[in-house]
Amino acid sequence: MAAGGRASGRPAKKKGPAKGTGGNNRRSLEGRGATPPAEMRHWYKDKARAERINREQRTGVRSAQPLRQRRSEDAPEYIGGRNPVLEALQAGVPCNALYVAQRMESDDRVRDAIKIAVERGVALLEVTRDKLDRLTEGGVHQGIALQIPAYDYAHPSELVEIAHEAAEAPLIVALDSVTDPRNLGAIARSATAFGAHGLLIPSRRSAGVTGGAWKTSAGTLATLRVARASNLTAALREYRDAGLFVVGLDGSGDAEIADVELLSEPLVVVVGSEGKGLSRLVREQCDVVARIPMRAAAESLNAGVAAGVALYEAARHRRP
Repeated sequence: MAAGGRASGRPAKKKGPAKGTGGNNRRSLEGRGATPPAEMRHWYKDKARAERINREQRTGVRSAQPLRQRRSEDAPEYIGGRNPVLEALQAGVPCNALYVAQRMESDDRVRDAIKIAVERGVALLEVTRDKLDRLTEGGVHQGIALQIPAYDYAHPSELVEIAHEAAEAPLIVALDSVTDPRNLGAIARSATAFGAHGLLIPSRRSAGVTGGAWKTSAGTLATLRVARASNLTAALREYRDAGLFVVGLDGSGDAEIADVELLSEPLVVVVGSEGKGLSRLVREQCDVVARIPMRAAAESLNAGVAAGVALYEAARHRRP
């Protein structure tokens, strides 16, 4: 074989123009356009939240919030809003950190909150508004939030001991199926105003001392103890065995709350939910079931208002 020759005698194929696609792949050569914003991408983790916010801004109607994931009992809570944060700091609420939004317009409340936090040695952190949205779970924070540790609940018997140490007849408020933390906070505020020695809540199917409760209580939860019982009925029975009377609030009560003579005695006032009232087992533990008189146009009062009325009457009966 000559140098540079071919191994076989077959002639070499002549290279001609490549066969075309007939325009079938023309679309693959076109550009895909501008990169879509994050909220339009199917993998965007906050897509549902962005759509909800856009819908609310478009319609002016705020939609129901999705259910919260179950929080562990030792997880911290957050108070959002300038007035609630300042009130909590002024009341000495235990706290771990103060979060302030970047480039936020400050006012006297913010400056006072930062000053108190620095004096108390509370960590001061500057974060984005998105971070505050996540911490407060979409609540109104006005650019500031306070992290508080998980609440340390008392034992039900401790509430009686607090009254004995003050040389006063015990006055305790028990909550039966009150699931709104704002009602718990409002009841704590009324209980502090009218001299109650503590709140008792069941460990299940009940609001706890959360950020929402702290916010509504205006700092009063810093001085009012909250006890938790695994079984509310059993705890009420133990109170009765210890010499306390139990008065339940219900629209179908036999007596008006102002006429109940037991209000000046060692007392537990039981407040039920607005919709269902007192449960059957709790009602059986009551010495008296009382009602708050009202006009027919108002079918019921929420738990916070009902507790305030009953506690006012108890305080009035207990005046020297």
